[in-house]
Amino acid sequence: MSGSRASGVFTALRTQLQEAATEFAGGPDALEGILLGLVDDVDRAVREPLEIFPVCHHSPASALAMARRLREKQPKVVYLELCEDMAPLLTELRNCRLPVAVQAFAGDIDGFPQEWAPLSVVAPVTEASAEYQAIAYALDTPGVELVLVDRSSDHVFQWSDTASKAEASAEADEEPKSEEAALHGEAVGVEIGDLRPRFAELEEHLLRHGKVRHWSEWWHQYVEVPLGDSDHDTYRQVMFLVGSLFRRLAPGDGDRVRVDEDRERYMWTRMREHMAATGADPADCLYVCGAFHAASRVEEFGVEGRSDSFTISPRTATTWQYGLIPSSHAAIEAQFGLVPGSVSIAATQWQKSLKRTRVQPYRLEGQAGARTSRAKKALPAVAPAVAAPAADRLSGFLRQPPVLDGLDEAELLGWSVDIVRAARRNGYLASTADAIAVFETSILLAGMRDRAKPTPYDFQDAAVTCIEKDRVPGRRDVRRLVEIMMGGDRIGQVGYEALPPLARDVYDRLEPLGLKLRQRGVQRALLDVAGRPELEACSDVLWMLRRLMPPAAARPIMGERRLGERSIQESWDLALGTHQRALIELGYEGVSIEQVLEQRLRREAYGPRATTAGVLAAVEDSLLYLRSGRLADELGTHALKVLSAERTVDGAPEVLRRARALLAYYRTSRPELPAWIESFVRTGYAHYCTLLPTAFRDEDATVGQVAAMLGFLFSMESLALSLGCDRTQLELAVAQSHPEDPSKTALLWAAQVQLGTLSRAELRARCDALLDNPLVVPSYPRYLSGFVHALEPVPGLADVVVEAVSNAFGRLPDTVLLPWLPLLITTLRKGAGDLAPLLIREAGRVFPGRLPTLDSWVPPWRQPQEDPFAASRARHSATAAQAPRGLALLAAHPAACDAVAGLLGCEDGWQRLGPSPVPHTGTALLTAHPATCDAVAELLGCEEGWAAAGDGGAPGTALAAGHPASAEALEALLADA
Repeated sequence: MSGSRASGVFTALRTQLQEAATEFAGGPDALEGILLGLVDDVDRAVREPLEIFPVCHHSPASALAMARRLREKQPKVVYLELCEDMAPLLTELRNCRLPVAVQAFAGDIDGFPQEWAPLSVVAPVTEASAEYQAIAYALDTPGVELVLVDRSSDHVFQWSDTASKAEASAEADEEPKSEEAALHGEAVGVEIGDLRPRFAELEEHLLRHGKVRHWSEWWHQYVEVPLGDSDHDTYRQVMFLVGSLFRRLAPGDGDRVRVDEDRERYMWTRMREHMAATGADPADCLYVCGAFHAASRVEEFGVEGRSDSFTISPRTATTWQYGLIPSSHAAIEAQFGLVPGSVSIAATQWQKSLKRTRVQPYRLEGQAGARTSRAKKALPAVAPAVAAPAADRLSGFLRQPPVLDGLDEAELLGWSVDIVRAARRNGYLASTADAIAVFETSILLAGMRDRAKPTPYDFQDAAVTCIEKDRVPGRRDVRRLVEIMMGGDRIGQVGYEALPPLARDVYDRLEPLGLKLRQRGVQRALLDVAGRPELEACSDVLWMLRRLMPPAAARPIMGERRLGERSIQESWDLALGTHQRALIELGYEGVSIEQVLEQRLRREAYGPRATTAGVLAAVEDSLLYLRSGRLADELGTHALKVLSAERTVDGAPEVLRRARALLAYYRTSRPELPAWIESFVRTGYAHYCTLLPTAFRDEDATVGQVAAMLGFLFSMESLALSLGCDRTQLELAVAQSHPEDPSKTALLWAAQVQLGTLSRAELRARCDALLDNPLVVPSYPRYLSGFVHALEPVPGLADVVVEAVSNAFGRLPDTVLLPWLPLLITTLRKGAGDLAPLLIREAGRVFPGRLPTLDSWVPPWRQPQEDPFAASRARHSATAAQAPRGLALLAAHPAACDAVAGLLGCEDGWQRLGPSPVPHTGTALLTAHPATCDAVAELLGCEEGWAAAGDGGAPGTALAAGHPASAEALEALLADA
């Protein structure tokens, strides 16, 4: 500002600062310009016709000065630095217990990068804040209008850049937050009066010379305490000076300075628009903003500022939703970079200041803890008196010595006794001597820091020094105990009336449980669904909350929900009051939890990164929680498209598990399978047959994934073949597979055994060859891993796997076995942990159950193998001369023969037996169709060919006599039929 426009109020102060700059800097330079610029900023803000009230967020001194000024001035319009789109929600503060945060939330965004979603803006409100005093005054005083003038929530993200947002998110993820500190989630914080030096060297200089440890302590000592009892003009001028100092000494961060100046232009533009539209007199208005913005130097500053240089950009098409969420002192401290405990100490200081000054604060009518009062009277219509011009209060304030409060021994002694009592309850071996030590050390530390009265921070340091010693016996250290003792971490609560419809619906539907679910903490709910059927609806709500909310909000202790199963008794640990923010944010997505769950399932299934396993999981959840066959069929049909588009086998194990579960559910609950799951099996069979050769060669595909593919093909084979699939496709896929990895090679051998192209004897021979080759022995554990994974598609190979493992332990010397034994254990545990029980059960069946029999026990694979048809062959040789037993059997049971003949379409009837003991009807049939007999003989392993027919015999009789084993097999087959 040019000197010609400056008033003469601060002439003396300018002269003093010029002399100081000359003395310290050796002549006029940049220092003089900065110091005189500070005075110019204060002068400009003081002379503004629209009274500016500078504040600092969560400052008891600001709240106290605000309450005083509101009762003295009684403004008719209050302009407040807060997002203008949050105004309709402020009336709901009366239904809440502070601290709470006003939130703007956008799940579906339009006009912003999709990776930013969801967007969230919060503005915390505490009782010890100047903004709450202004809100309570304006809402409860008739004739007073509250106007929010700061940028909208949409502009908060319009004016931010992707880099800064990503950097802030990364910094937030580096340090873990407590449950209370995470109440705001990842929301962007908006505060009134974010006042802190942006110049690191300046902050370090202030802390070092102030003999304090952090910024909150410096502010408490050098701003809060001196301004606590100051008059209105002194308070304003000091806050203008501090804001101007931090503004002029801020580093040249172009983006941040641009956003700050745009906010100031935005607010002054909105205020001028409101005054022009309503005709409000600036003398009847009060502008509440942060001290940093009060010392603005933009051209749009003031009622008479420039109006044509700034255009407010339109909002994007993003739909914003608004609500109140619970907040806490820890959440405010974590979000705005304050030292832990500072907001709690400020709240305690606020209560003490009210008692000392007897100032009556403003509180919203009907708020929890507020006293009932008489109806407010409307403001008088008379014009207020013209205020006298402000005098220079800065010169006297800066020259006066620091206020030395007398030592309040009773207060300090009470603190010392309380902290010792709290320490003993938390496991510390504290005594009366420690209380005396804390008392004396607090006074000592205050004296070393040039303070006559110990501050809460001095007391906290003294308590840590005297009590904590070398370890923390409990989960709370002494510093945290002091914070709790000074006021604790107060956590707000949103009232029932201020909740969104979804949250109210949840509480109403859980009312039969008889619990106070809006209270914080964990509560146990017992549901006897069989005895009280009305609780089944509560169970459905709890399972949906389990699916939608954080795990600790609704945690099942007893009972489960799976496809086709329902629990008759359930036990839950519920903490809905603790996780009220998550429940409120669900209300931004829909009006009922069923609607929100359906939307999320669709979003997961139709998202750009959706996988087949994820879509099947959505199908399962729709059946579990919503019992919606319509949605399940829709999502299942979409799973076909996702499966056809996949070119990897990463999700094969999960697809196999969920497809089996859904298939079993539909087979037991419906008379016929849905069309989508039949199509899924048919498509999956062809899809995995196509990918199988590539997966065997792909190094990125694990053996578990390939085993899951084979498990899908083999377990779904019967259904797939009945739906029109061709088994030749699977045989060709296996024949084209040529893996190089040992584990996949073993898996391929198991698949060949299942298809019949490799016998068990050949598989055992290959395993023996692996053990005989010294070059292959080191990789033998990987072969075993492949065999264990093969139990998924081919569970019948369990005995072969047990044999392979046993042969390795029995044949390999210790010098070879011991080095790769850890590899074997880790390989099996890592890759096939879920299949180990099947292997163990098979080993328990094969090995002896008692130790004494182990010495004489011979493994089954080492016992001589007997011909299973040897006994039948001997019996047929002994009775070859006798008449076939089949004739007597047929004559004894003619009804069975008639039934078989009718089934085969034979209508000739019974024929009388001739001289030959063997009927010639079948013989003539065999003679007439020799190709059929040759095919049957080849199927049964008969290689001798046709035998000559003797007297009274027939070719078929000779064939049966020459091949008794085949005849026995045919006889057994006919007997089963």
